[in-house]
Amino acid sequence: MQPASPPYFERPLFFFDQARFRKDLATGNKPPLQVFKDAVSAAERQMAERFREGEDVSTLVHERALFVDCLLHYAWHQHLWKPGIGLLAVGGYGRGELHPHSDIDLLILSDGSLDADSVDNIEQFVTFLWDLGLDIGHSVRSVKECLALAAQDITVATNLTESRTIVGDEKPGKRLAMDIDRSKPWPAEAFFLAKLAEQEARHNRQQAAENILEPNIKNAPGGLRDIQTITWVAKYFFPVRTLKQLQGRLLTEEEFVILRSGETFLWRLRYGLHLLAGRAEERLLFDYQRALAKQFGYLDTDSQLAVEQFMHNYYRIVMSLRELNDVLLQYLSEVILQRGRAHTITPINARFQLYDDAIEVTRPQVFSEHPSALLEIFLLMAQNPKITGVRAATIRLIRAHRLLINEDFRANPANSALFMQLLRAPRGLSSQLTRMTRYGILGRYLPEFGRVTGQMQHDLFHIYTVDAHTLQVVRNMRSFRSPEAQERFPIAAEILGRMRHPELLYIAGLYHDIAKGRGGDHSKLGVVDAGNFCQRHQLPARDQRLVCWLVEKHLLMSQVSQKQDISDPEVVHAFAREVGDREHLDYLYALTVADINATNPELWNSWRASLLRQLYQATQHALRRGLENPIDREEIIDETRSQALEKLSALGLSKAAVESIWAQMGEDYFVRESADNISWHTAAIHELHGSAPLERIDTLVLTRNSGPGEHDGATQVFVYTPDKANVFAAVVTGLDLLNLSVHDARLYNSASGYTLDTFYVLDESGQPLLDEPQRLQQIRDTLQRELALVEDYSKVIQRRTSRRLKMFELESRAHLSSEPGDHYSTLEITSADRPGLLARIARIFIAHGLRLHNARISTLGERVEDVFHITDAEGRPLCGTEANRALEEAICRELDDYRAPQQP
Repeated sequence: MQPASPPYFERPLFFFDQARFRKDLATGNKPPLQVFKDAVSAAERQMAERFREGEDVSTLVHERALFVDCLLHYAWHQHLWKPGIGLLAVGGYGRGELHPHSDIDLLILSDGSLDADSVDNIEQFVTFLWDLGLDIGHSVRSVKECLALAAQDITVATNLTESRTIVGDEKPGKRLAMDIDRSKPWPAEAFFLAKLAEQEARHNRQQAAENILEPNIKNAPGGLRDIQTITWVAKYFFPVRTLKQLQGRLLTEEEFVILRSGETFLWRLRYGLHLLAGRAEERLLFDYQRALAKQFGYLDTDSQLAVEQFMHNYYRIVMSLRELNDVLLQYLSEVILQRGRAHTITPINARFQLYDDAIEVTRPQVFSEHPSALLEIFLLMAQNPKITGVRAATIRLIRAHRLLINEDFRANPANSALFMQLLRAPRGLSSQLTRMTRYGILGRYLPEFGRVTGQMQHDLFHIYTVDAHTLQVVRNMRSFRSPEAQERFPIAAEILGRMRHPELLYIAGLYHDIAKGRGGDHSKLGVVDAGNFCQRHQLPARDQRLVCWLVEKHLLMSQVSQKQDISDPEVVHAFAREVGDREHLDYLYALTVADINATNPELWNSWRASLLRQLYQATQHALRRGLENPIDREEIIDETRSQALEKLSALGLSKAAVESIWAQMGEDYFVRESADNISWHTAAIHELHGSAPLERIDTLVLTRNSGPGEHDGATQVFVYTPDKANVFAAVVTGLDLLNLSVHDARLYNSASGYTLDTFYVLDESGQPLLDEPQRLQQIRDTLQRELALVEDYSKVIQRRTSRRLKMFELESRAHLSSEPGDHYSTLEITSADRPGLLARIARIFIAHGLRLHNARISTLGERVEDVFHITDAEGRPLCGTEANRALEEAICRELDDYRAPQQP
C-alpha cells in the first residue's frame, strides 16, 4: 500500500519539472520505475551538456545531490512507513556532493528494532533503487548499532559525522547526531592519529607520489581525499560545520583560497572523468588525459603537447595541495596531540630553536631580517638528525617569505655557501631537497628547476615529472652509501666510497634533465645552466668541466651499453676515448645507474645491470692499458681460443676434434663470444655430431642462465640449425609466443652451412628464467616446432596489445649507416612497441634480401629502439645513399601499415 499523494519535495530544483514528474506518477500511464528512469535520463543529459558548456562544477555537484534527494524522497513515499525510521545520506553524499558516478551512500536508520512490514518496505525500496540504476551503497541499522560500530571503525565514525536526513522520520538522525557529538566515540587524539595513518596508507598505495604517470585524482597525495582528511579532522576537533568558519584560525585567507580553488579544479577533472569513462573512474589514464586536455581547451604547441600542458597544470595544483595538507596536518598535530603538555625549548642559534623535536624560528621577523635563513633552516635539519620536522607557524613563514629569494639572493656568496654546505651534508640531503621543493624554496633558488616542476613527458618511459625524477636521481645517489647498496649496486657503492667530491655528482643529477621541454637537445642546453650554477657557486674550473661533461654525456653510457656491441673491443675503445679517464668513468657510471633507476622502476633489471657492469669493467681495462694501446683483434682471438680450449680439454675433448669444429667459424665468433660460451657451444656440437665428420643434422636448441661474467642477467637460448632465411623470424616468433622478450641476438654462419645463434631473453617481469626444467624444455620444444616450419614460414604473433600501448601510435623511423671499413651496415629502428614486432622486422629483412648478423633490442616504455647489423645477401655492407633512403622508407611504411589482428 502506498500514499495517495506523496508530499511535495520543497527544496528548489530549477532544472527539474517536479510538477510534471508528480503528474506522471499520479496518472499511472507509465509504471513508476519508468517515470523515475525518464527523469534520471533527462537530468543526466541536461547536466552533461551544462558541464560541457562550462557551468560551475560546484553547482553541478551540489545540484546532482539535490536531484537524488528528490528522487529518493519520492521513491521513499512509494511506501507507507511507520514512525521511527528515516533515510540518511552519509559520506560524500552526506556532504551534499555527487559526481556523475559517485556512490550514493545511504543509511536506513531506526530508533529500535524493525517489524516485518518495515523490513519488507526496506527490501522493496532498495530493490527499486537498484532497478533504477542508481549506484547505491546502503546499510540498515539502529541508533544503538551505529554508535557501537562507530566506536570500533574509524570509517563508520567519519561517515556518520557527515550524515543528514533526506526523508522519513528525522528523530533517529537527530538523536544519532546528538549522541555522536556528546559521546565522541573516538577521542580527538585517536581520531587524528587514525586519519593520519589512513592517509599514509592511502599515499603508499599510490607510490607516495602525486606526480606519477596516471595519477589517481581522489587518492593520490594532493588529491581530493587529502582535502577531505583536513576537513574531517578539523570538524571533529573544532565545533564547526564548514572549513570557512576556521578561516583565520586554522587556515589563512590565502590557504583557504588554495584549498577551495584546488578542490574546484579536481572536481572539474573528476566530473569530466566520470562522464568520459561512463563509470566511477578516479585514475587519469592516458586516453582520458588527452580527451580532457582537448575538452578544457589546451592546444599543442611546437614545444609541448596539449596533454603535457594540461598535466603540468594538474601536477602544480596537486603539489600545492599536498604542501597545504602538510602545513595543516602539522598545525592540527600541534593543537590536538600536544595540548596541555609541557614543552622543551632548546636554542640552536639566534634565529632557530627546537620546540621539542621540531625546528622553529625564534621570532616571526627572522626571515625578513635574515633572508639567508630560508636556506639555513634546511641545512640545520640535514646536520641534526634529532630534528623531525618544522613547526606549522614556521612553514607558513617560509611560504610567506619565499619571494625574498630573487636575483640578489641567488648572487649572494653567503647563500651559495649555504647551499653547497647542504650538498656536502653527510645525511638528509634528499629529504631536505624534497622539503625545499614542497615549500617552494628550491624552485626559487634554482629557477631552472622551478620551470620543470610538475613538467611531464607523455610517454610510458618517463613515469614521473621531471622534478620528481630529478629528486629521485639524487636520492638514488645518496642510497649508494647504504649497506643495502653493497648487494644491489656493488660498483656504484664502491665508487661512492672513494669519490673525490660526491657533491659534483649530486649537482650533475640536479641538472641532467633541467632543460627538458625547451626544445632541442636537453643535454646540450642543460650544460649552460649547469655551467652557470658552477660559476655562481665558485667551483674550481676542473670541477666545473666535470659537472658540465656529465650533464652533456649523461645518456652516453646507457646508449652504448644497450645499443652497441660491447663485446667488440673497438666499441669499448671508442667509449674509453670519449670518457678519457677513470674519474669521468666513475662519475658517469654512478649517474647512469641512478638515472635509470629513477626513470621507471621497471627499467632496472639484471640485464641492464649486466650490460653497464661489462662496459664499465671493459672500459677500466682499456684505460689501464692506455688509450694509445688499443687491444689487437688477433690477440683477443688467440686468448679466447686458448681459454676455451683449456675448458674443453678438461671435458675430455681432443684438440683435433675442437679445431675441426672451429675451422668452420669466422673470426667474429671468437672476438664477440666469451671462452665460456664457446666451450659450451663446441661441446654441444661435438656431442651432437659425435666423432664423424660434420654432416647434415637436425636442429639443436640449448638453454641456460648465464653465470658470472658476460650477460649474466639473462637466459641464453642457443640455436644450432641449418642456415635458412627464416631462422631468425622463426626463433623470435617462438620466443614471443612464450612471452619472452629478446634483448640481444648474436648470429654467426659457419662454413658447413649452419647458423649459430644466441638469444638473450628475459621473462615478462624483466628477469632471467628460473631454473625450472619444465619451462626450459618448453622453450626447446617450441623452437624446435617453429624451426621445423622454416622452409615455408609465415607466422606472425597475434596477441592483444595492452591498453597503454594502444594509446601511442608512434610513426616508425629507420636510419641506415655504414662507415668505411665496417663489416656490416647499422640499421636503427624506432617504432611503437607491440607483440610480434621483432618477428615482423625479421620478415621485412627477408622480403628485402637482407642478412641479419646482430640485434640489440631496447624497449623504452611505449617504443622500441632497436639496432641491427645487416648486410646484403652476399654478406656485404649496404651502400648507395638513394638505395638506403628508399630502404629506410620501405621499412617504416611496412611497419606502420601493418596491424596485427587483435584476438578477442
